[in-house]
Amino acid sequence: MPTSISVDAIDLKLLDELQRDASRSNQAIAEAVHVSAATSLRRVKRLSDAGVIERTVAVLSPQALGHGLTAIIEVTLDRQTIDRIEAFEARAVAEAGVQQCYRTQGGPDFVLIAQVADMAAYQALAQRLFTSDANVRNVRCFFSVHRAKCGLQITLPPRPVE
Repeated sequence: MPTSISVDAIDLKLLDELQRDASRSNQAIAEAVHVSAATSLRRVKRLSDAGVIERTVAVLSPQALGHGLTAIIEVTLDRQTIDRIEAFEARAVAEAGVQQCYRTQGGPDFVLIAQVADMAAYQALAQRLFTSDANVRNVRCFFSVHRAKCGLQITLPPRPVE
């Protein structure tokens, strides 16, 4: 769970650089932010320890790896008791094909983003997650025909004047 920490202009610059390309060396990121490598490393560790940086990942091309079907799925449960919501959520996040899982309000109970190889793989996922769960009342699925953007960057607050 993230802890509350003070984030200054240098931290914001580091976060901006990391969001652009975290695969660069610490030295390259430090140079881009105009701080020493030691300062960069120390600050990035502090931001990671505080939960501001959740993890560092590589963003892969699904099509290049044979996962050409993206499904955006709305799930409504029959009963929304906390134990049933948490049980469905646990099953959804454990499913390898589910990339993102959101609890929502004002519409479906969950929105899932799934990346699978093809329609047969989607049907197998649907069987495991939806058909076999008596508490799933309704499922609406939308299949992507074109990915125009796949971003993970968060808009950072304006940097204080230095």
